[in-house]
Amino acid sequence: MPQKKATLIGLIAILLWSAIVGLIKSVSEGFGPVGGAALIYTCSAILLLFTVGFPKISRFPRSYLIFGSILFVCYELCLSLSLGFTHSGRQAIEVGMVNYLWPSMTILLSVIVNRQKTSPLIIPGIILAVTGICRVLGGDKGFSFTGMSHNVMENPLSYGLAFSGAIIWAIYCVVTKIIAKGNNGITLFFILTAVTLWVKYLISPQPEFILSWHAWISLLLAAIAMGFGYAAWNVGILHGNVTMLAAASYFIPVISAVLAAVMLHSHLTIAFWQGTAMVSLGSLICWWSTRSTAPKAVPVIRESK
Repeated sequence: MPQKKATLIGLIAILLWSAIVGLIKSVSEGFGPVGGAALIYTCSAILLLFTVGFPKISRFPRSYLIFGSILFVCYELCLSLSLGFTHSGRQAIEVGMVNYLWPSMTILLSVIVNRQKTSPLIIPGIILAVTGICRVLGGDKGFSFTGMSHNVMENPLSYGLAFSGAIIWAIYCVVTKIIAKGNNGITLFFILTAVTLWVKYLISPQPEFILSWHAWISLLLAAIAMGFGYAAWNVGILHGNVTMLAAASYFIPVISAVLAAVMLHSHLTIAFWQGTAMVSLGSLICWWSTRSTAPKAVPVIRESK
């Protein structure tokens, strides 16, 4: 496959993933947080079976099969439920932004665990990303600890799940790079996530489905964004311009906020957009800090969002 075409497919994956925040929230409004997430991952798993296929588990290192499965499922639960349990469209966008701390955390963890070579630029990059999240969480007051605390305490479950998810995904990215040995268990992991969510749905009280064309269309689009997003990303990483895709992926927070604001009819303040830009720029600086010392060591996550 030509490199330009593969790179374009990889960029499409970034666009699909950017729509996830708004789509998951839209689906949860019709099918409930748990039921909606279960449906999304079920449909996505079916799409992955046809696009990526089911992996040969016998070839997987046992450590990757066990720890990869646990970390992936835990992250996807944190991501989907943190968005599903939000009280409004704006809160969903803020929660999604907290989750986007994972790129900076991944690079920091790579430096600590894998002794990834980096330049001093990583320090201002991480500070800028965290400061951006604080500005986002400050709400209308911008960078305000009082406003941030009040915002988080309105829904500590969603914000807590999003932050936990960012940490879990960073660990997943660093650990699986060591133990996966080139294997890709994404289809299996999606199936396990779907099964876990259905078990949760069956053993606990859940709201009834509110069936509508909007809910069904959102479900279809969310499944496509999840399933085809992974398939497209794999093509881009294997055959495209990895450096361009890695750099473009750090702009997902900005694109995601724009798409979610449109889909959820949310008005976002100047302070929010400033914070979003800071998160993207901080993550980009962290990535650049590794390139400036070791150009070949690009911290690209092959199974990321």
